[in-house]
Parts: sequence; C-alpha cells; structure tokens
Amino acid sequence: MKITDTEIFEFHADFCKILSSSKRLMIIELLAKEEMSVSEIAEAMDAQPSNVSQHLTVLRSRHVVDSHKEGQTVYYRLTNLKLARVCAQIRSILLDGMEKRGDKARDIINGDTK
Repeated sequence: MKITDTEIFEFHADFCKILSSSKRLMIIELLAKEEMSVSEIAEAMDAQPSNVSQHLTVLRSRHVVDSHKEGQTVYYRLTNLKLARVCAQIRSILLDGMEKRGDKARDIINGDTK
C-alpha cells in the first residue's frame, strides 16, 4: 500500500500537537461528562483559572471546544464527543501496556502514586 496524499496525515499530526498537554487532556475528560465554566474546570483540576483559560483558548482555536454564555458565566463543551472517546481508548491502551510490564497501572488509576 502506498499513501501519496499526505495532507490529511499532516493535518492529523498538527492536530495532535494540541493533545500533547496533560492539562488539555484533563479538560477534554472533564468536558466529556458535562459542560463547565472556567472556574469549575479550574477547581476540578486544582489549577489557576488563568491557566485553564489559556488551554481553553488553544482548544477553541482548533474547534475542540465551543462556549456559550449564561449571564456573566461562560460555559464550555466539547464540539465532538468522539475525541473524548479516542483519548479514553488511548489511556486504556497505555494502562494495558503498563499492566503487562508489571507497572503500577491500578495505582495510577486510583490516584495512589506512592
């Protein structure tokens, strides 16, 4: 098989750059469950709202999230839940590999990093 049209792969690689931040992946996971405001996301991630806003700006620039305003509060949501499912699948693959190597995957899942 020969692939001659590399444009979609270049676009894919460029898109994956926005997923290279653990904070952005966490935001995607949170927004997969419900729409949230910056302050709600910041609280859930134990992060500064200004930092969360910067990450949301990047995600919004690539149409990963969109927003709507209710009163003074802006709420964010994923534009396509498929991305959250793909990210969850990748984490599952990573955890499977860790378990096969004997790494402490279950500890990571349960939040015990000792």
